[in-house]
Amino acid sequence: MDVEDVIEQIRSGPRGARIGAFFDFDGTLIDGYSSVALYRHRAKSLQINPMEIVHGVRHARRGEPMTEDEFRELVELGIAGWAGRAESDILEIGENLWNTEIAGMLVHETFRLVKAHQRMGHTVVLATSATRLQVAPLANELGIEHILCTELEVEQHLLTGRVAGRPPWGEGKRAAVTAFAKRKRLNRQASFAYGNGDEDIAYLNTVGHPVAVNPQPLLAAEAAKRGWSVLTLSGRPGRLDPLPALRTTAMYGTLVGSVVAGLGVSALTGDGRRGKDFALEVFGVLSGPLGDVQVNVTGQENVWSDRPAVFLINHQSALIDLVVVTQVLRNGVTAVAKKEVKDIPVFGRVTTWLDFAYVDRGNTVQAMDAMCEAVDRLRDGISIVISPEGTRSYTPQVGPFKKGAFHLAWQAGVPIVPIVIRNAGQLMWRGATVAHSGVVDVHVHEPIPTTGWTKTDLDDTVERVHKLYVDTLSDWAAITRPDESTRSSR
Repeated sequence: MDVEDVIEQIRSGPRGARIGAFFDFDGTLIDGYSSVALYRHRAKSLQINPMEIVHGVRHARRGEPMTEDEFRELVELGIAGWAGRAESDILEIGENLWNTEIAGMLVHETFRLVKAHQRMGHTVVLATSATRLQVAPLANELGIEHILCTELEVEQHLLTGRVAGRPPWGEGKRAAVTAFAKRKRLNRQASFAYGNGDEDIAYLNTVGHPVAVNPQPLLAAEAAKRGWSVLTLSGRPGRLDPLPALRTTAMYGTLVGSVVAGLGVSALTGDGRRGKDFALEVFGVLSGPLGDVQVNVTGQENVWSDRPAVFLINHQSALIDLVVVTQVLRNGVTAVAKKEVKDIPVFGRVTTWLDFAYVDRGNTVQAMDAMCEAVDRLRDGISIVISPEGTRSYTPQVGPFKKGAFHLAWQAGVPIVPIVIRNAGQLMWRGATVAHSGVVDVHVHEPIPTTGWTKTDLDDTVERVHKLYVDTLSDWAAITRPDESTRSSR
């Protein structure tokens, strides 16, 4: 079973808040374990209890899930050093871990399942043995209101170093989910639950639609025995795999090499624009194969129907987005980027040569000047690529749109062309230095004319185009018409 099968099952079922959707966290919503990131943080602060290591190794060697009491003991060994610390300090650690590590572990396929349930109005719940500091940032990002997790005991806003109540592990998770479903009057037989661990067997058995996600051995056997759905997802390569780093280096090397070649063409022809276009073409041809990044495009005809144009992209990955843009748009383009890009070694010089317009988002006058430069480029026949979100997002969710890109198109009298990119952040999220191989899906929507606009037209279009991105990412198969898709050969 794949993600599309599960999404279709969700869509074909009943709507409404009486249907629950319970998601495990570690190994299900994220690829790996947030406890590893937390452990690294504590190790740097010399907060590791030696007995914690002994207990962890002992249970790992035993080869079967811990009991609920053993899990509680392990957690309390880990948090004992936090006794007396302010709860707000610990939650801040969670936010930092999310921004620096855990966001990059998000599994985009199960993210899509969360969104599918939310669109159906289901009651979505994070049900996990992880602590609130590990899961709250993701819940906030995805708009998940309900969290069943291991709570840390707090007295007068200070941690005691103990677990509060029963941790949701094994039978504890089953009990927590059952009690929650009863309180919310959920129809458990019509509800869904997702988990990956052997300890999740009891919890998954509480609903009518259990889904084992990349299941561990005991769970896999139980799923086969009971006829549960099994969702197999491809994880990222291990940390010791050198290939992603080598491919990433090759892509960056290709970028520099393409610019050198472009400079040569400019010198030979005396035509600076021709050299820039040549560099973009070369990078577009070579970067995907070298990085093992495949770009599948639908709506390719909309790229060429009306140029110059302002091409909008949802921005998740600087390098992968550049691969996508050069493959899809090919030439005759430049971009608007934040001014910090200009200061990146090598990359800043490359983008300067490619005539990027740099925007200082903290300086209104400079930002207006940069937009005037971009208008001049459009009037010279050069298209502009810009992210209306303004910055890369931590998740596939589309952030709020700024109006600058729309003003730019209106002022230059050129159309807006929305380009929706899916999976770029999964290959290389915003905090990553290494790109992974995989497939990026792209859909180019029809151009939106700006001729004759009023201020009301602009405001309405910003809202409408934002919804277009959300809807496309939510229902990719229906909107992009896969039967008409074309695989990029570049």
